[in-house]
Amino acid sequence: MGILNVTPDSFSDGGVHFAASEAVAHGIAMRTRGADIVDIGGESTRPGASRVSADEEQSRVLPVVEGLVAAGIPVSIDTMRASTAQAAVRAGACIVNDVSGGLADDEMYRTVAALAVPYVVMHWRGQSAGMARLADYADVVGEVVAEISERVAAALESGIERDALIVDPGLGFAKDADHNWALLQRLDALIGLGYPVLVGASRKRFIGSLLADND
Repeated sequence: MGILNVTPDSFSDGGVHFAASEAVAHGIAMRTRGADIVDIGGESTRPGASRVSADEEQSRVLPVVEGLVAAGIPVSIDTMRASTAQAAVRAGACIVNDVSGGLADDEMYRTVAALAVPYVVMHWRGQSAGMARLADYADVVGEVVAEISERVAAALESGIERDALIVDPGLGFAKDADHNWALLQRLDALIGLGYPVLVGASRKRFIGSLLADND
């Protein structure tokens, strides 16, 4: 999965591919380099980030979704909003990747169920602006698995098909480096839930710290 942030303030590439034409060109380049799917986001989820309006988010992502779909590239939409998910799927996106796991928008589960597309349920404890203070765990693996299980149950109850669900431990979201490494060491606990697992570790700070290389 190639990550394409169409934002001015994302932690790794904010502003680099903010123009739609540049974003589409970069998405095509990622596909050429081996990406099976390109994940497009129009709202930064870096720690401390403020939210943007639905109209602003959609004005950023929809031209890029349309451009990459026209180029024959599978696209997922990274959004916490049901309205953006719906608009992006109508524009050709084939997966909804929700970093809030459905907690940020009460309409998300019903919308995804109606769209009948795969849905990524990420572990999440709150908005980016207050993320750091939520990184408090007695047993990070057990608590993340339990909290994702609650979200999965709610998604199923809302009509999302079991085989449409994908789970994500949410590395870096209300987690410090030790929490992230513990989750990576125990991915079997997530796999044991019986769903495909998506792990977003690329360019996260804890990886760079290990390698002593922030690039």
